[in-house]
Amino acid sequence: MSPHLDPVDVLDGHRVVPVVVLDDPARADALGAALVEGGLPVAEATFRTPEAAAVLRQLARRDDLVVGAGTVLTERQVDEALDAGARFIVSPGLSAVVVRRCQEAGVPVIPGISTPTEIMQALDLGLDTVKFFPAEANGGLPTIKALAAAFPQVRFMPTGGITVDSAPAYLAHPSVVAVGGSWMVAADLLAAGRWDEVAARCAATAALSTSQRAPIREGAPA
Repeated sequence: MSPHLDPVDVLDGHRVVPVVVLDDPARADALGAALVEGGLPVAEATFRTPEAAAVLRQLARRDDLVVGAGTVLTERQVDEALDAGARFIVSPGLSAVVVRRCQEAGVPVIPGISTPTEIMQALDLGLDTVKFFPAEANGGLPTIKALAAAFPQVRFMPTGGITVDSAPAYLAHPSVVAVGGSWMVAADLLAAGRWDEVAARCAATAALSTSQRAPIREGAPA
């Protein structure tokens, strides 16, 4: 399979990716239903809990949800995620080992970066879409603007500290293809099983993301 599968195609136009931390696979289907009901049928299930692969597997069983794996750090986790049904892989940092394993498997990968050097390393690996992480701690949108000026061919998915209030400014920038966030799948909502509130926040987020569709100007400075 091609090592240049486009993660944007996999995201299918969804410009906000809910970042899910869930430790109970029994709640995964209710979460998936809430995401779909809210019009945001995409999720990054993070490998931050012992049950992460099981949660991902439950979510991936739904044919109305695009599910990827997040916080993937090793080749073994890549294999576990793919076995569970992940359609894309996200890492907090740039690991050539993880990227190459994803490329061998033919699955889109979005590695984390925070410096120009890491962007150049990603480009050397044949990637043009990266996760800017942790976004707010690394200067937020002003930093993305500076990086985009030097690397106009690169698309960013900022994640980390982004809120419903700050997301629109990110999404309005031409180099930002999507943002990752957890405000619509906050830990307290998942723990309490407040699926109606999850669906409501997803609906508000979906409306926000469609209202901030800046054209991606490939090859042009931001």
